[in-house]
Amino acid sequence: MVWFSLGLCFVVARLFSRVLAESDATHFSKNVSSCPESRFGLVAQLSLAGAPCNAFGTDFEDLTIQVTYETDSRLRVRIADSGNKQFTIPESVIARPPPPTTSFTHSSDLVFNYEPSPFSFWITRRSNPDATPLFDTRFSSLPKPPLAPVIPDDNSTALDGFSLVFEDQYLQLTSSLPLDANIYGLGEVIANSGFRRNVASNGGSIQTLWARDIADPIDQNMYGNHPVYVEHRFNETTNEAQSHGVFLFSSSGADILLLTPPGASQSLVQYRMIGGVFDFYFFSGPTPHAVIEQYGQLRSKFMKIILMPFRWGYISINETMDQVQAMRAANIPLEVMWNDIDLYHAFRDFTSDPVSFPGDAMRAFIQEPPITNITSLYWTLRFPIPPMPQMSGHELDTFVKNPDGSEYIGKVWPGYTVFPDWFADGTQQWWTESLKNWSDEGVEYSGIWLDMNEISSFCQGSCGTGADLSDTSVPFPLPGSPGALVTDYPECYDSSVSGPSGNFTVNGALTCTDSNIQALLKRGEGAGGEQGVSLNAPPYAIHNGIGDLSINTLATNATHAGGFAELDVHNMWGMMEEKATHLALQQLQPGKRPVIIARSTFPSSGKWAGHWLGDNFSKWEYLYYNIQGILQFQIFQIPFVGADTCGFNGNTDEELCNRWMQLSAFVPFYRNHNERGALSQEPYRWDSVANASRTAIATRYTLLPYWTSLFANASLRGTPPVRALWYEFPTEAELFSVDKQFLVGADILVTPVLTPNVSTVEGIFPGRGQVTWRDYYTHKVVDVSSNGTATLSAPLGHINVHIRGGSALLLHANPGYTTTETRGGPFSLLVSLESNEHAFGTAYIDDGVTNPPTESRNLTFSATAGHLAISSNGNFAVEQKLQQITILGVTADPTDVSVSGITAENWQFIPELQKLVIYNLALDLNGAQTVSW
Repeated sequence: MVWFSLGLCFVVARLFSRVLAESDATHFSKNVSSCPESRFGLVAQLSLAGAPCNAFGTDFEDLTIQVTYETDSRLRVRIADSGNKQFTIPESVIARPPPPTTSFTHSSDLVFNYEPSPFSFWITRRSNPDATPLFDTRFSSLPKPPLAPVIPDDNSTALDGFSLVFEDQYLQLTSSLPLDANIYGLGEVIANSGFRRNVASNGGSIQTLWARDIADPIDQNMYGNHPVYVEHRFNETTNEAQSHGVFLFSSSGADILLLTPPGASQSLVQYRMIGGVFDFYFFSGPTPHAVIEQYGQLRSKFMKIILMPFRWGYISINETMDQVQAMRAANIPLEVMWNDIDLYHAFRDFTSDPVSFPGDAMRAFIQEPPITNITSLYWTLRFPIPPMPQMSGHELDTFVKNPDGSEYIGKVWPGYTVFPDWFADGTQQWWTESLKNWSDEGVEYSGIWLDMNEISSFCQGSCGTGADLSDTSVPFPLPGSPGALVTDYPECYDSSVSGPSGNFTVNGALTCTDSNIQALLKRGEGAGGEQGVSLNAPPYAIHNGIGDLSINTLATNATHAGGFAELDVHNMWGMMEEKATHLALQQLQPGKRPVIIARSTFPSSGKWAGHWLGDNFSKWEYLYYNIQGILQFQIFQIPFVGADTCGFNGNTDEELCNRWMQLSAFVPFYRNHNERGALSQEPYRWDSVANASRTAIATRYTLLPYWTSLFANASLRGTPPVRALWYEFPTEAELFSVDKQFLVGADILVTPVLTPNVSTVEGIFPGRGQVTWRDYYTHKVVDVSSNGTATLSAPLGHINVHIRGGSALLLHANPGYTTTETRGGPFSLLVSLESNEHAFGTAYIDDGVTNPPTESRNLTFSATAGHLAISSNGNFAVEQKLQQITILGVTADPTDVSVSGITAENWQFIPELQKLVIYNLALDLNGAQTVSW
């Protein structure tokens, strides 16, 4: 491994290796070529400036660097082998923005700087050129090597140097960071450090990128891969803050190291990849919203907000129907029922069990209003079950292959299986036809749930070769079966107090006692076409949590159409399935927005699907981890996200489920789901959980217009619907690590209870006394201490929610049993004036179904002293009327109230709350309206 020089004017030869010390290097020079600049950036050649080292593969001698100022806020820096042998993501899989036609080289706030030999580059802001660079690969900006292992128990974090390395199976690039930088993103991960990534503690941390089927591990790689981060910088001297973003567009397996060497004056981020090319996008921000939106300009998305309770283990259509009836009898809103693999015949996709879930009974159940059905897909079969598609997957040549051209055969729940090859020409046709035939047979799904699409296989390698393919035995017992019973008591449960049932009454004896509370933790073809590469055992071993890259998934030498090796495309399998399913549903359900939830995700997944946070655990710490996961996926442009409420693995308890049902009511994706064989956790089973759920879901449905507006902004601009507190208050350093609270939009602050046996919760209220926060339910102004915190009453069944001064929220006045019922009722408007008597808000309305939404209406609410103006624009006809307006922060008892110039008769003023309520209205939201008081 050696330094590269920039092909322009200079050549200096030095040798560096992460394995060889710099003192062992030899030096020589190499001819260089020109480096022409253009209106849009530059293209240059880099040449190896020394003898190849070939430590983890074969060094490329010539590279091409392409720098493109794509917009005023986005800069692309791509470094690739000049022969284009390394794998790059095809445009057909993920389309990139077209080349710019306008020059931004002199207007962009991002500036590309470089030193030609040895080559290094750094990114600065045009608006502040003397500030610390945003990204800086210069040796002078990095700690002085060699360094002993920075993470003491990980020898791979020894750092002998920081040169640019570009081999066929190993790429390395390092940038300096401010000391203990504020880094957010890089995932998917459940980070022990919380939403703010660990850069310094114990040396730092490593984010590994390799899709993996694993039950929600801590600080390890898991289902999805998103090499994008937001960095936030705050200058205490000037009280100014700016954010920027860095995205590596690559599907390669990789380690991304966030490290702080002992005694160093800076931290660093180091990329170590086992293939591909360096393709970086830099986003200038300068606000966190702007960074996420700029990343979102590469993506698009639009999803409905729906409540989706479900449990794995409903063994028949009759039991599923019973659960729907029980929820209705308890008056707990239920929007969707989910069916897991219990539905299938012998666990085979595109089938239903003829005894337990016969097609006719499924059709009748699904057609019964108002419940819709979401059904799970895991993988597909070698031999489709009748009715046969027009052509089978085998005939269409749609399955992943072995290197010798035979079909790759793994093993999952239905036994031996093959796997769709999304690169093959016929796969989309076969997938669409299979989904159609399945629906025609009675499973008239409303949406699809894609699980285990990392992809998962229970054996290593193509284990079905030469095997008896008729063997459909389950590879190992399912949870709840003999030999795999789920018998652990819920966390903190004390059977000596509450008996052996596992269900305890919170209002009776407390079972989560001090003695048994668990300490809660802080929260081109590439390798397929290259000679001499190791497909099965790449020389550099990334930190895959399970070891060998082929364990529990496809072997890395599995082959895809076009000659692509699994080693290069593994991380994209789930996203490509999501894309194929979305396109299929668009064809099969034309004009409707596809509803898809998936486990393994990748950049651009948010255009095709939402995400649930995987197989979590019924433990209090995972209730907390729920929040950081949701915040991560806002950065990743997959805003429709949430966790399995009450926990998936293990047995939950009443108190934990109570708190979790409340928290989940304020996140985009809301589903109660647990494993087969665990204690039933439908909310109606405990009175306290049922009561808490009714209240929380009613609030959720009341807020649906606000959620809809947030998701419209996410779809159009990439604006995150759920936000960390510091997004809205970027100069308040005390918020940079806060992830036990979150904001819905800019205006709703949620402070959940995350620990057992408490009746209060400590909350921080941003604004440092300059922002008014009012209780969402009582409308009282919260009394905040001098340090910006308050101890809030939080009895079981109550979650603290506060609205921000200066906001105006359109709401549904009468929450119903489903979103359809709720949307059919009238609206109300809640205005929370700030101390300057101003408030502002917007709302987006459409029919909630049409794809794309051809008709919509945008409302604007603007309040000043004694006056509220409502403007309305768009072509969607809003049938529902505005029934009530509540204005908080009215300092004097009004003598007169008028609505659009007509004196109002029905109004009330509550002085102790400074609250004016105007009721019995029937205002048309298709036109302008005014209110004066």
